[in-house]
Amino acid sequence: MDYYRKWLVETEWLAEHLDAPDVVILDGSCYLPIEERDADEEFHDQHIPGAQRFDFDDIADTSTGLPHMLPSPEKFSARVRKMGIGDGTRVVVYDMQNIVSASRVWWMFRPMGPEDVAVLNGGLCKWRAERRPMSEGTPEKRGERHFTARLNGSLLREFDDMKGLLTSGAMQIVDCRSAGRFSGKDPEPRDVPRLGRIPGSKHLPYQRFLMQNGTMKAPDEIRKLFAAAEIDPAKPMVVTCGSGNTACVLALAAAAIGHEHVAIYDGSWAEWSAADVPAEIG
Repeated sequence: MDYYRKWLVETEWLAEHLDAPDVVILDGSCYLPIEERDADEEFHDQHIPGAQRFDFDDIADTSTGLPHMLPSPEKFSARVRKMGIGDGTRVVVYDMQNIVSASRVWWMFRPMGPEDVAVLNGGLCKWRAERRPMSEGTPEKRGERHFTARLNGSLLREFDDMKGLLTSGAMQIVDCRSAGRFSGKDPEPRDVPRLGRIPGSKHLPYQRFLMQNGTMKAPDEIRKLFAAAEIDPAKPMVVTCGSGNTACVLALAAAAIGHEHVAIYDGSWAEWSAADVPAEIG
């Protein structure tokens, strides 16, 4: 199977399927508070024709105080049904920069059960660069569909799971933040109690998987990146970052070479840094 084409679709394919009744396009753009950009406003100004806005800060478990945590299957189902997403729907996700936020939306669907979800390779930047059609304003609502969510916990790791890994070593822990954040020398983009990393983490920045135009690197290059970092994506692995967003780029990269069961630590450093647990620096 061509796993790369299973999980990443090209702009040419989407252009040919804009009017397909079984395809739902989602704009999953999200920005850090320090970026001072409004993804909802930008979506209203310009989006791919027929796209629906998927705000994963809103479609989240808001009871934890942590950013964009995975919601309950009930909340997730209720929201995506109203977007016209149902059983058997083909979902394509993009964002306004590269594929980082889109990867987070892609991952959110997978623990809920659907496998027919893909990321638009290169996102809106590549789409615009190719002068493909754009729309503005509020998109027409799609008819509500029946969506069945069955939580697949194997793709998700929570705080207690991560604590257990400190002693069991049952999974590779991979941190995809920048080198400065991984070492604790640079500040986090969000206010956190302390800096550093989860003990025993391996380091592989997510940016290394992306080409300059925002597309995912080719499968052979993905394999080389994992190998150079002494990470085997064929073995149990959980990825962490600052808040569970950029970690999903590594999960997507691993899936694109056939390793589809990489887990995400949803709370990531935002949660770990606030708890009474060990941390490494340097």
